Amino acid sequence: MATALWSRAFSEAPGIPALHFIEAYINFLDFKKVELYIHFMKDPQPPWLEALDEEDLQFLKRFVLCSGSLKALCDEYEVSYPTLRSRLDRLIAKVQAAEDPKVVDSFQRKLHVLVADGKMPAALARELWKAHRSVAEERTK
Repeated sequence: MATALWSRAFSEAPGIPALHFIEAYINFLDFKKVELYIHFMKDPQPPWLEALDEEDLQFLKRFVLCSGSLKALCDEYEVSYPTLRSRLDRLIAKVQAAEDPKVVDSFQRKLHVLVADGKMPAALARELWKAHRSVAEERTK
């Protein structure tokens, strides 16, 4: 017989991530033996952070470590200012697409992020969105 227990735990120590839930499973296999499994769960990440891939996160980290100086970042990446500015503009567009309050459908949000990242042409995204809506409308009929 397995029993799941839920409890709240908050970390007050600096530098230690707050764990908002602890999920514990207790198995009573034998009255003399009790097995306890603890699984720590974190809060879900914001949508804009989930939209970033590893390369974006590394760029963002280097940007912060350079104190936001594009000149220093250009030297670090050994690229020209326009090249770096273009990369930063694409990252900004990707974050904005992931956080757009007008977009409520997750598929549409993903299309916006792919277009902002330059991985999909806008015309193709529009066609996919139209096809997605028509299929969704057919399902509701």
